[in-house]
Amino acid sequence: MLEQVGLAAVLINGQHNFAWITGGASNGIDLSQGAGAASIMVCSTGKRFLLTNNIEMQRMLNEQLSGSDFEPVEYSWQDEKASSSYVIEKARQLVNGEVTTDTFIENKLAECRYSLTEAERERFRKLGRDASDAMVETVAQVSPGQSEIRIAERLRQELAARRIASIVTLVAADERIAKYRHPDPTDNVWGKELLLVTCAKRHGLIASLSRIVTVGEPGEDLKQKTEAAAFVHASLLNATKVGTTGRKLYATAQRAYEQSGHAGEIDLHHQGGSAGYRTRDWVAHPASGESVMMHQAFAWNPSITGTKVEETCIVGNDRVEIITAQPGQPTITTMIDGHEYHSPGIISI
Repeated sequence: MLEQVGLAAVLINGQHNFAWITGGASNGIDLSQGAGAASIMVCSTGKRFLLTNNIEMQRMLNEQLSGSDFEPVEYSWQDEKASSSYVIEKARQLVNGEVTTDTFIENKLAECRYSLTEAERERFRKLGRDASDAMVETVAQVSPGQSEIRIAERLRQELAARRIASIVTLVAADERIAKYRHPDPTDNVWGKELLLVTCAKRHGLIASLSRIVTVGEPGEDLKQKTEAAAFVHASLLNATKVGTTGRKLYATAQRAYEQSGHAGEIDLHHQGGSAGYRTRDWVAHPASGESVMMHQAFAWNPSITGTKVEETCIVGNDRVEIITAQPGQPTITTMIDGHEYHSPGIISI
């Protein structure tokens, strides 16, 4: 990529890009920032440098990276703070040619990230299993009468016990499920129906999943809507093939909503899209020209007012592999083009 765009090197500092280029390490300290406390410079010659200040260098080498993989370049924190351009100027002294930062070529770097290596896919599968496990354990421990905030904290704790951070945690009880597509948890108390959502991050990768829980048997309206959302989900899984564009995936979802009798619902929320080191690298919409790549991750999240279906998957040779499904949990099976697709069903407690 560097050769294609005529660069000698790129300085990688964004926390998501740093995790990708290092195979899951973290340069994050202040998670309110997109930028991290250390940078990796990758050169078109193949040479790699770790650049950070004297506060962080030893920790990075001892706990995050291997010095044999990256040549350390240390500088004082005072020099770093004295000028916002200090680090890039330091980087330019190490190579002959033009150097830029990941901020300026994010789209090009994203294309490099899309096709996951075998090691990344295995890390992702383990994350998906553990995140789903945490969700199951959360459902087993929460109970009606608890607030959305308390339930959200239980989910975060279950994920944290597995060294996973929930970077998006949404909880809605009863009437709030139908009111809001992105329900931040509140003091609202759970009575009958519950929506749980997490975007679960570990070693840089992010798996997204949503679950609907009811006290006792779900009502017919909720069942019908959830089965319709599962049909949209299955239609998207079936269409997620190498070379398919985002606009075609959107059109697939649009037809599926129409076929299920819920045509207007597609206008109320996006359907998801490419995943990996961001919750979504790109979202399917009517004008999106991005194309599906082999071994790329996707998280589809179709919703119909009052319910939602969401899993994370990886594109394979002939079909996708869902990595957030949990054996033994309620499942909705949908047949499309002779293939079975499985979506999360309603959990009754």
